[in-house]
Amino acid sequence: MSIKPHVLDLIRLVEDGKMLDAITKYYDENIAMQENTLPPVVGFATNYEREASFYGSLLALKFTLVSVVVEGDRAVINWVFDYTTADGKQYRMDEIAVQTWRNGKIVHERFIYDTATLAVAA
Repeated sequence: MSIKPHVLDLIRLVEDGKMLDAITKYYDENIAMQENTLPPVVGFATNYEREASFYGSLLALKFTLVSVVVEGDRAVINWVFDYTTADGKQYRMDEIAVQTWRNGKIVHERFIYDTATLAVAA
């Protein structure tokens, strides 16, 4: 079975601002989430709390899909996201999410980005 319908649904949820719903629906209980080349953080609860804390610290957040490629059990999603921090600063980040899926769930996700390109939005 193709993972493409799951990937497209995850994208829809994220674009609708339902990131935590997407995590609950599509992340495996043993999910390993990795920022760039840092060691992965393993486990659903730990990653959910980390993501909820980040999203909860923001005044605004919007993800925009740039592109998506699905091949076998892998998906690569290029997101640009705009967010406003609690102090009112606005940022834009361009990020690649590389996902490995198994049994309809993401088991590994690596986020690739260059913090030097983090731009203060005009």
